[in-house]
Amino acid sequence: MLGDVCSHSKQDSWLNKDWKDRRTTGGTTVVTLLVSAIMLSDGCSFMKGMLLGGVFCLVLSFLGSFNFSSESSTEDHHHHHIYAPTKDELKRLSDSRVEELKNQVRVYCIIMVQPKTLVYWATVLDTWSKHCDNAVFYTSESSKALEAVDLNEKDDWARLRKALIHAYENAGDLRWFFVAQPTTFAIIENLKYLILAKDPNEPFYLGNAVKSGELEYVEYSSGIVLSYEALKRLMTMFKDEGQCPERTHTLWKMGEDKQLALCLKYAGVFAENGEDRHGKGLFNKQNVVNMIKQSMQDNPTDVVEGCCPDMAVTYGGMSPNQMHVMMFGVYRLRPYGHDFHDWLTFYPPKDSDND
Repeated sequence: MLGDVCSHSKQDSWLNKDWKDRRTTGGTTVVTLLVSAIMLSDGCSFMKGMLLGGVFCLVLSFLGSFNFSSESSTEDHHHHHIYAPTKDELKRLSDSRVEELKNQVRVYCIIMVQPKTLVYWATVLDTWSKHCDNAVFYTSESSKALEAVDLNEKDDWARLRKALIHAYENAGDLRWFFVAQPTTFAIIENLKYLILAKDPNEPFYLGNAVKSGELEYVEYSSGIVLSYEALKRLMTMFKDEGQCPERTHTLWKMGEDKQLALCLKYAGVFAENGEDRHGKGLFNKQNVVNMIKQSMQDNPTDVVEGCCPDMAVTYGGMSPNQMHVMMFGVYRLRPYGHDFHDWLTFYPPKDSDND
C-alpha cells in the first residue's frame, strides 16, 4: 500500500545506492538523509515525517558525542614515532643515571579479562605477566577460579574506565601503565627499554598507532602504554561527561580503544607509534606465526628480516599454547657459544616466580 501512496522508484533506487556505497561518516551521512527527505514529495507526509524524525535523532546523537571546541584541535600536533635509545646513546649516560632510569621504569600491567576467557587468563597469569612490576587482572564479573578485581561491569568501555581509575589510585610509585587483553603476549623488558629515557611526567600514549578518519588511536589488541601524566589527565577528562562520557549516546558502538583516544585527545594527549630504527612496529596485533607466514610470502629470500623486529614488545591474537612457546623461546632457549652483551639489564620484581 505504501507503494500506492508514495511511488518514487528513481529516488528510492538512488537512496538505496547511496546507503550501500557511502564511505563517509558524521555530517555527510546527516546531509545525505536530509537531501533524501527533501526529495520526497509533499504527498508522502507520513514517510517524510518518519525520515525527518530519524534525522533529528541522529543529529542530536552527533551533537552529544562531538565537541567542536578549538581547544581540541590537532593542527599543531605533528605525529612522531617513539624509538628506544641506541647503545651509543646509553654509553654517554653515567652509571648513576642508568641506574636511576632503570629504577624509574617500572610498569603496572592492567590486564582485562572475563570468565569466558578463563584459559587465556590463567595462561597470562602463568607467563609474561610475572615480569610486570605489578600485574592486576580486571574482570567483568567475579570468578572463583582466579583472583581479579571484580568491576561488575558488562560494558567494555565503562569497564576499561573503571580499571584505569583503579590502577591510577593504586599504582603507588609506579609511573608507567600497560593495558592488555588476555590474547596479548608482552615482553616487558623490551617495553622498559623502549620507554627507558622517556619522562613519565610527560603525556605519553603509545603502541601500534593507526588512524580512523581524523582520529589517531592505539590499537587495543596490540597493547596500550600510558605514562603517569597521560593517565592523570585522563582522570580529569573522566569527570567531563560532555567530552568523555561513560556511556556512549551515539546510535552505533565505538570500540574502547577509540573511546580512549578521543578522551585523551581532548586532554591534549595523542597517539604515538612505537617502532625500531628500521621502521618495524614493536607493537603487533598479529601473532608471530601469522607474521612469519606473511613474511614467507612477501620476502621469501629473507624471511626473518622481513618479519619481526628484534625488540618487539607485543604480539596479539596469541593462543595459550603459543604463549607458552614464546615464554620458552624468549626466556629459556639460548644458543651455546653466543654471548649477548646488553648495556643494561632489567630484573623481574624481587621474590617473583618468573622465568
